[in-house]
Amino acid sequence: MPKFCIILLAAGASSRMESPKPLLPWGDVTLIEDRILRFQKTGYPLLVVLGAHAERILPIVQKYLIKTVVNPHWKEGMGRSIAFAAKTLKNTEPLDGILITTVDQPLVDEQHIQAMIKTFEPEQQQIIVSVSSDQWKGVPVLFDPSYLDALGDLQGDLGAKEIVRLHQARVKPCMAGDKLVDMDTPESYHQLYQAIHQS
Repeated sequence: MPKFCIILLAAGASSRMESPKPLLPWGDVTLIEDRILRFQKTGYPLLVVLGAHAERILPIVQKYLIKTVVNPHWKEGMGRSIAFAAKTLKNTEPLDGILITTVDQPLVDEQHIQAMIKTFEPEQQQIIVSVSSDQWKGVPVLFDPSYLDALGDLQGDLGAKEIVRLHQARVKPCMAGDKLVDMDTPESYHQLYQAIHQS
């Protein structure tokens, strides 16, 4: 079985949401627990990156069989959290791919993750990007391990977009339909929650 690791980014301050996104109720669990449970269904190991509010989130996620790290530089943006995770993975056994996703895309499910992995061809230096029905491209993104050094050098809040841009010839799309919607405000959270959990 190919070796992949799923990086779940949950380090941001959630300033626009006005409360920590990972701790938002999502059904019978918190949002971050829902993400963990979803991604564990793939059978691949999960690395959760925390930062802001880590002291409140850690007690909740510690019961799951996952690796959790706290990025001390989370205030410097998503790029630093990705870099922190990439450097952590460099000290582990070799991987066939690294998949990066975020806690605030609650419609991304294990089926989409598996579709990305099915699209991926190991040892071809590929990058698999998710594409929405309106052609937005972004996370989740699956990287060949040859990009670990570049991921480890990321800074700021742009994430890995520059790496994707520089290697367009290696990029392959994976259609995600309407699953890539994210939540940044209380209004977007309530609208999405009601749409998914309506009785």
